Amino acid sequence: MNLDGFLWWANYFTAHYYRGLDYLSMLVAILILLSCLDDLFIDIWYWCRRIYRALTIERRIRPLTVAQLHDRPEQALAIMLPAWKEEDVIAQMVTNLMQTLDYGHFVVFAGTYPNDPPTIAEAEKMRRRYRQFQRVEVPHDGPTCKADCLNWIVQALFNYEKKHGIEFAGAILHDSEDVLHPLELRFFNYLLPRKDMIQLPVASLEREWYELVAGTYMDEFAEWHAKDLVVRESIAHAVPSAGVGTCFSRRALLALSASNNNQPFNTETLTEDYDVGERLAGMGLQSIFARFPVTYTVKRKSWFGLGPERELSLTAPMSVREFFPNTFYTAYRQRARWTLGIALQNWEHMGWYGSLTNRYLLAHDRKGLVTSFVGIFAYILVAQYILFAFAHMLGIGPNLIVSPFIDSPLLDFMLWANGIALTTRVLQRMYFVTILYGWEHGLLSVPRMIVGNFINFMAVARAWNMFIKHLITGKKLAWDKTMHDFPTADGLTDRRQRLGELLVSWRAIDQTRLDEALRDDEAARLPLGRVLVSHGWLDEETLAEAIAFQADLPRGQFDQEKLRLNKDALPLEFLVRNRALPQGLDEDDRMIVLSAGPLAKESLDEMATACGHDVAQRIVRESEITLGLRLLRHSDAAPDAGAGAPLLGDLLIESGAISRNAFDKAMTRYRPADHGRIGDYMVSQGVLTQAALTQALAKQQSMSNGKGANP
Repeated sequence: MNLDGFLWWANYFTAHYYRGLDYLSMLVAILILLSCLDDLFIDIWYWCRRIYRALTIERRIRPLTVAQLHDRPEQALAIMLPAWKEEDVIAQMVTNLMQTLDYGHFVVFAGTYPNDPPTIAEAEKMRRRYRQFQRVEVPHDGPTCKADCLNWIVQALFNYEKKHGIEFAGAILHDSEDVLHPLELRFFNYLLPRKDMIQLPVASLEREWYELVAGTYMDEFAEWHAKDLVVRESIAHAVPSAGVGTCFSRRALLALSASNNNQPFNTETLTEDYDVGERLAGMGLQSIFARFPVTYTVKRKSWFGLGPERELSLTAPMSVREFFPNTFYTAYRQRARWTLGIALQNWEHMGWYGSLTNRYLLAHDRKGLVTSFVGIFAYILVAQYILFAFAHMLGIGPNLIVSPFIDSPLLDFMLWANGIALTTRVLQRMYFVTILYGWEHGLLSVPRMIVGNFINFMAVARAWNMFIKHLITGKKLAWDKTMHDFPTADGLTDRRQRLGELLVSWRAIDQTRLDEALRDDEAARLPLGRVLVSHGWLDEETLAEAIAFQADLPRGQFDQEKLRLNKDALPLEFLVRNRALPQGLDEDDRMIVLSAGPLAKESLDEMATACGHDVAQRIVRESEITLGLRLLRHSDAAPDAGAGAPLLGDLLIESGAISRNAFDKAMTRYRPADHGRIGDYMVSQGVLTQAALTQALAKQQSMSNGKGANP
């Protein structure tokens, strides 16, 4: 074939290909319009309802107040935390929960798997720290599915009721990355037991302007939970659970358990939250999408991060907030699980059921199985039309066949209708995002809609792939874990700074005093906690609690009688050198050793060898260690001073005569039987001057006689 023949055939096929694009474009336009009509119905219902309520109901009914929440007596509530591979966030989440919630009568149940030791270790840390925390072990390896973990938590919850003679009024479902509002449990307490399922809005914590993938969650949840779920509740009188921030009444848990062989959550689906909402509605139990306005304080950098940071007070519905995935891969995997459970598994198990309204909502939820592909196909068509137009602009385009729709009123209608629909979608998205996150994110929500379309396309493709493989192989679908972040300021590496950050986060001290204490620490060479206590900025009990929390060690209780009975369990030199006190054996035949801070592994091993038992370390107040060592040294007839005086080493360090590091290093070699008094030993080692020792001994003697002694 010569060149002219090749060009003729190339032009022929290109022209017919272009004509085929016209037909495909019309089909895509029709499908998009059908989807837009569905969205338009939701929009019209929402805005008409909002206007109607503003003119009628909201004028007659006084809004609920915080005082009313506090006036209602506290009922027992449970919080359910299914945990698989949550070692990075669960401790931070529980700590934040315990410190944040303005409620006293609750218990947290965290479900873990035996083959997930890191999560178990973190959960056990929380169990030792908080009496309101219970770890529930699923009796088989994971991952199974979230519903399976929840079912075991519910059984543990019922067993806890029998053991302690209480009844939980409700159980709240949360994930290990959730940030809770202080009033959340009070709000649930107010609505129980009148409502059987209470769903709070869910919102993404604010992201940086350049985090486009994570930003899509901000945009979509801002609109879904401000508009779509409101409409769903209004027309169906039921709402699906969002999987977090969902409170089930005791009546609902019992009904769900009775309906499914003592398994309240459906293990045949990966989206048990959506499924449980449908089942409760079928039972005629009441569910509500609850919106209670509260005030949040947020910090924002204006002008897309280029302007100054501002602190704003934002009034918005109380919600569960969290960080959602921030990479394309993790985002589409998470959404694939949502699509698989909500659209495919629910369709497989339940089909099309219920009233006409319910069937419409099912179609609304399942249309993404098709429209996600249609949207990407539309992008591909637009890209090809642009290429053809560019080629004609350069004069290299082929001779095309006239479009069959060139004078079609139908095509004109489609283009206008879809253009208007797109405009309304964009404007509404911008409106809802701006309300929560400001105008900068409102503008960014427009390009992020395109990012979201590609994420949803990949998610639906993955969901179809997983579902088809499941149908062919019969293999049960397992928990497709999405890793999350928890907001934290813990980015410091210095141990003393981490302790300070912990104390600030506990509101035990403020940042100004922490900064001043750190400067004093450098000058006086004292541990940070001792500086804070000596200034009167921190009490010893809080310091001991913080050190125990930081070191993942339980608190202890100093007993002088136990010290007297066990004073010979360990050599005095070990105890003085490590500032530790023996307290006898525990139920596991371990020697309990008290200290004011974590002991080195070498010291623990040395003690274990000396006493012939494993050592169980406990944290107590520094003053208790000082008192115990004084009692031991006094009873050994070799005191540095009277029993009422502080220890010489403490005085030397506090006066700046010797640094803590130098003192500790010298004490590793100190043996009372060989070296005599501590002060003389320090002078002989060259780490202390005789003048400093004489001055410290005089001060110690003075304090032992009651002159200037601290109370």
